[in-house]
Amino acid sequence: MTQAYTQEPGQLGDAPRRSDSRIGRLLDRLRDDRGIWRRGLVLAAIAILFALVMIFHADIPNRVGNLGSLLETFLPWLGLFLPVLLVLAVVRRSASAVLALVLPVAVWLNLFGGLMFFDKSGSGGGELTVVTHNVNAENGDPTGTAKDVAASGADVVALEELTSAAVPTYERALAGTYRYHTVQGTVGLWSKYPLSGTKPVDIKLGWTRALRTAVATPRGEVGVYVAHLPSVRVKFNAGFTAGQRDASAEALGQAIAREPLRKVILLGDLNGTMNDRALAPVTSQMRSAQGAAGDGFGFSWPASFPMARIDQIMVRGVDPVSAWSLPRTGSDHLPLAASVDY
Repeated sequence: MTQAYTQEPGQLGDAPRRSDSRIGRLLDRLRDDRGIWRRGLVLAAIAILFALVMIFHADIPNRVGNLGSLLETFLPWLGLFLPVLLVLAVVRRSASAVLALVLPVAVWLNLFGGLMFFDKSGSGGGELTVVTHNVNAENGDPTGTAKDVAASGADVVALEELTSAAVPTYERALAGTYRYHTVQGTVGLWSKYPLSGTKPVDIKLGWTRALRTAVATPRGEVGVYVAHLPSVRVKFNAGFTAGQRDASAEALGQAIAREPLRKVILLGDLNGTMNDRALAPVTSQMRSAQGAAGDGFGFSWPASFPMARIDQIMVRGVDPVSAWSLPRTGSDHLPLAASVDY
């Protein structure tokens, strides 16, 4: 007698049971989608390219339009493309693209996660507070700008892009708060403490845009430099032109290297970020107050929508406690402040 063999429901050989939930149905579709790894290979390649650019940004040559420095100026903004790539990968239902995105995300977080997500400022103020501000030669309200800067309570204030016509206005507005000051060319320093050894610093421009002085604080002398390096331009036919800025950075770095005082603070508009290799003659021997003790990126320019930190407070031989941006004035730059222990 012939017997029929049957399988009980749920035994080996049954078709996979389908889920009734929305997430379950989605997972079922993805499991059955045999092209999930083959789709989105272009997106995966773009994600890997972004990672390589961030890893090897210092090796991108400057020979053509200073492309490397231009990239390094806006390097943090590459992170904006990563969510876009993720959305495209999900829309394409590409597992390979999603997996490839892990690499650029990890690289970006390694480079900028500390600035983005951690407030490194200490509790309480430091022993000395400094401010730097490019006041803009076309500032229509120098008196208001001076009062805003003085209201910060800083012990030392550096101003850049001063015009001969505006200097008397700044001097009058700041005289009540700062007893000592010096103006050298287009840069100036106002201080609550005496100054000595003041002199212009030659940054190879043919006119004065940098100075050095010693501030006699209650705990000893601190060498303070104020500098405004040449502007850079993005030109259609020449790319990112920064040759004069780079030569001035080299000269400034040499002057700081020769500084006899152990405690040194640099204040100014360097027209470059800490990532920009062209500023290495300076950044290699000093610390960024924002990087050491700031909250976030601390972008300073343009004031209407800050995209880069080209204004800098750097230190050597002193310890940054906190760093922050001040409210907008009549300038196209934001003023920056930092407190230090020395």
